[in-house]
Amino acid sequence: MTQLTILPHPELCPQGMQIEAKPGKVLCDTLLNAGIALEHACDGVCACSTCHVIIQQGTASLAVASDEEEDQLDKAWGLTPQSRLACQVKIGSEALTIALPKYSLNHAREMD
Repeated sequence: MTQLTILPHPELCPQGMQIEAKPGKVLCDTLLNAGIALEHACDGVCACSTCHVIIQQGTASLAVASDEEEDQLDKAWGLTPQSRLACQVKIGSEALTIALPKYSLNHAREMD
């Protein structure tokens, strides 16, 4: 199992969180299953940038972002060199530290 550290976010994860995740699983699904209400307007098909996350540590075990993911990331708020779309990240074997951006491309969040 791979250790995921989610840094505190005022709305989505106020206390931060530690998650054990199986390598090969999609990061967006893992966060949602852990109770973190990460936006994912396109349901994980790389057609929006609402599931934007910042991988602060552990990128070495992740596949490189595809051109399609890079194109969508260009629309993300608060883009950094460590930005990824959670719907496109398959968890690797190295522990990850993840920051959730303060804002999303969506001005009004959809609640499930």
